Amino acid sequence: MKRLLLSGAAIALMPVAAMASCPAITVADMQGVAPGANPQQYEVSEFEAAAGCKMEFSGNPDAAALNARIQGNGDLPPLAERLPEEPLVMVPYASVGKYGGTLDVLSNAPEAGTSDFLSVRHVNLARFSDDLQTIVPNIAKSFTWNDDFTQLTFKLRKGHKWSDGAPFTSADVKFWYDNLMMDTNIFSEPKDYALVGGERMTVDTPDDVTVIFKLPAPKPGLTAHFANSFAQGFQPKHFLGQFHPDIDPNADANAQALGFENGYDAIKAYYGNSDWTDTPSPMLSIPDRVAGLPKAAVPTLESHFVVTETPEGRHLVANPYFHQVDTAGNQLPYISEQDEVYINDNEVRILKLVNGEVDYKSQSLQLASAPILLENQESGNYSIYLRPEITMGVFGFNVTHPDAGKRAAFADIRFREAMSLAINRDELNEVGFFGLGTPQQYVGFSPLPEFADANLKGYMANFDPAGANERLDAMGMKDTDGDGFRELPNGDKLVLNLNFSTQGIAGQTVELVAQYWAEVGVQSVVKEVTPDEYRSAQSSNQLDVAMWRKGQPLAIVLGNNELWVPPYENYFGVRNAMLWAEHISSGGSAGEKPADWAMAMIDDINTLQSAPQGSDAFNDAGARMVDVMTKQLMFIGTVNAPAPIYQSNRVQNFVEFKTHSYEYYRTYPYRATQWWLDE
Repeated sequence: MKRLLLSGAAIALMPVAAMASCPAITVADMQGVAPGANPQQYEVSEFEAAAGCKMEFSGNPDAAALNARIQGNGDLPPLAERLPEEPLVMVPYASVGKYGGTLDVLSNAPEAGTSDFLSVRHVNLARFSDDLQTIVPNIAKSFTWNDDFTQLTFKLRKGHKWSDGAPFTSADVKFWYDNLMMDTNIFSEPKDYALVGGERMTVDTPDDVTVIFKLPAPKPGLTAHFANSFAQGFQPKHFLGQFHPDIDPNADANAQALGFENGYDAIKAYYGNSDWTDTPSPMLSIPDRVAGLPKAAVPTLESHFVVTETPEGRHLVANPYFHQVDTAGNQLPYISEQDEVYINDNEVRILKLVNGEVDYKSQSLQLASAPILLENQESGNYSIYLRPEITMGVFGFNVTHPDAGKRAAFADIRFREAMSLAINRDELNEVGFFGLGTPQQYVGFSPLPEFADANLKGYMANFDPAGANERLDAMGMKDTDGDGFRELPNGDKLVLNLNFSTQGIAGQTVELVAQYWAEVGVQSVVKEVTPDEYRSAQSSNQLDVAMWRKGQPLAIVLGNNELWVPPYENYFGVRNAMLWAEHISSGGSAGEKPADWAMAMIDDINTLQSAPQGSDAFNDAGARMVDVMTKQLMFIGTVNAPAPIYQSNRVQNFVEFKTHSYEYYRTYPYRATQWWLDE
């Protein structure tokens, strides 16, 4: 039977009683309904027009009980008062789900290995669709650019509400930008994604549902930032604003009544003094203060709200005001609760996965664990997918090391070339990655754009121990004490401390590379540390060698310059040249002046982000960036290889990911809000 597709105008003329109920279409079975303007989702009016129906909405029968567990929430109003006037309609992958159950997940520690789980409930103004190319609205109803990419307009949803039932409006976006991101009392300096060529934007809000970002220069990659980043472009003005002196004249008194020193102290306690805004409020970790607080955590727009947190983990319940529904009109998410356990020991994590105690895991899983995971799929009732990685493990010598002898050696390009040539990447691929990877140099972008010289992926990536020895000899690095290992040019003993975390790089990779370096006379000691220990040492400029996964697609780089400006990534990634970064952030009053090539690359990334894609200026700047980044060997590449993704077979509507990647924010393109549990 053919389905009659009615136009919006035709629907408006029909009596409501004549409208059919909406078909519960899925991606697997669209039942003849035409796709919407954006893949796998519709606006309500768009879906009704395409399907010739009138949507009716229903919610989780346990919503009131779940809401009662959210501190500070009042009695739950009817669903019609909780949904936006026009919810976002998500098309489930395979089936309309069932409500209930608890998603069990595993992370490393409160600030380590958590992005996997955070991405399951994450929302932002937009997102990448699962083709990893198309950017579609999410929190926003729509977005549009002007012709020269200097004005980005978002339209929000009328009636959208925070998790506590307060209205979400354009004022919450402006508050995030003007009063949080641009306030040096909260962030000592704005993040790059909030700037354009180092200059701030302005945010206009002509009405409650319109947000206009006005840019000082073109930056088309801004939409990619809002589509992939953990950093959400909104915060609840109604709650955090009561502690901000520019919003509420009684901010300090409001905060002091709750036991804080002042308003900013309260904001930092709730907001976490970080753009890592998906993390739960630190206030949940202070039980003796929670009882007297109006809320233990910041209201959210995410699919789930955190209700408890301890050093062992955290627990969340479904957001009763979430803005998405399925094609049958059921409010998402289907899964009622989420439970996260922290385990820093990699072997214990793998054991829990093998035993089938986890529903989903991707982050921190390395290819080395694939055999045991694959072997136990049937007994553990789970599935393993080996998916391509965007990033690969890299080694970055600390060119601003506090030890003068090490700093001089690490800053010498001959040393970095030698260390790259000493690595037998083909053997590393066979031994550490089962021959499934591609040996290559780190070139900054992943995949390499057309404007770059493809031959650079092989630059200094050949195994040439003779060339490595020649360069080290030329530097004056000799074995002066006869122990078989070279000393520094100044005569000091050299032992590289290779402290690594399995969250960032496989231990076998580090051990093999240490062996290769020993074979050219450079001694090292390998030690596994926790992610927190690693990051602390990295941030304080104490590492000899930075080791983590690294690389970004062009689309992400266009919205965020962090891989191209010292220290070459954020706190959670692999960073180098910390004193160069200090020099830049201080305006030259502290730290150490970066090399000329590093300063030139800052100009090039600004050009790349503003120039029209495909223009000579765009292509030339990008080509220079790749050439310089590769040949300076600030980060020495190894092998790009796939990595495992773990799914319990009880998790339904799970689709195979295109990549194993943090760069697209893990599950966010794959719409985990429509996962459901087949108990």
